Amino acid sequence: MLSRDIQNQIPISGILFVLLATLWGGSFVAIEIGLHYFPPLVFAGVRYATAGAVILGYAVVTADRWRPRAREEYLSVAMVGAFVIAGYHGLLYLGEQHVSGAIAAVVVSLSPVLTAGFAAVVLDERLTLAKAVGFTFGVAGVAVVAGLTPANALSANVLGVGLALLGAGCFALGAVLTRPLRTELPIAALEGWAMVGGSALLFVAGAARGESLSAIRLTPTALASFAYLTLLSGVVAFLLYFYLLDDIGPTRLNLVGYLEPVVATLASWVVLGELVSSSTLVGFGAIFAGFAVLNWRQVRGFADSVRSSVESETEESAWSGSAGPADD
Repeated sequence: MLSRDIQNQIPISGILFVLLATLWGGSFVAIEIGLHYFPPLVFAGVRYATAGAVILGYAVVTADRWRPRAREEYLSVAMVGAFVIAGYHGLLYLGEQHVSGAIAAVVVSLSPVLTAGFAAVVLDERLTLAKAVGFTFGVAGVAVVAGLTPANALSANVLGVGLALLGAGCFALGAVLTRPLRTELPIAALEGWAMVGGSALLFVAGAARGESLSAIRLTPTALASFAYLTLLSGVVAFLLYFYLLDDIGPTRLNLVGYLEPVVATLASWVVLGELVSSSTLVGFGAIFAGFAVLNWRQVRGFADSVRSSVESETEESAWSGSAGPADD
């Protein structure tokens, strides 16, 4: 058993953490399904226009302020909208036209590793040996997932992985570019405006590709996919994210990205009957190893705190048992 303090935290934070990973992991499969009925960039644009409106409404009701004021707040909204919403999701949706949602989820799990690499370049953070090793592990893992060889460098699978990787890069770059920007705008308002602005960019990019709303085929499956992505993995998941960000902090919350591929793989198997290859599992292991190397102090500290709590509770239970009344 864990100590009482940790027991009090796990039922809420632990369950919500798993639920968040489940909602976001399932979104990769929902995207894969929905792309049979929606043009990719229009699909992403409609999803985030709708989710953004709901999140903004939530910010109006719950936050002390929902409109940006200072220049840095407008820049933060623009960066998140352009890179995290439009860039990441646009490229992800395009990539999932060529690879399964499970594979895309594995590639996207490289984002924390890419964030460390961009921080070293853009913010001039010191590039340590650990960062270099972690980044190498991560890139190698993606290459294994893609099955990259000189002979298949132009294959559809490599193209899909490449687009998903560029999307993860956009996500990581957006996270790095917003770090120096000090803003007091509540995160719900920031995300809401970013979703609305990012959806506008997705519509523009979609129109440039010749996509239109008339190409949408509304079927029960299409509506179910859209509803899941907009309401569950869009609105509900982001509200969970806001709560957990304050409750457990960004470092531990980053670990949700490594549970998402597990959920996506299980969902692909249950819903679509798809199974990932052994090379995909090896690649995911390499990506996670890269993350662990980059964040080894936090990972070790968390593991030590859990182990200490387990040992302390075990000793307490043993002492209580020996001091109890004897059996008749």
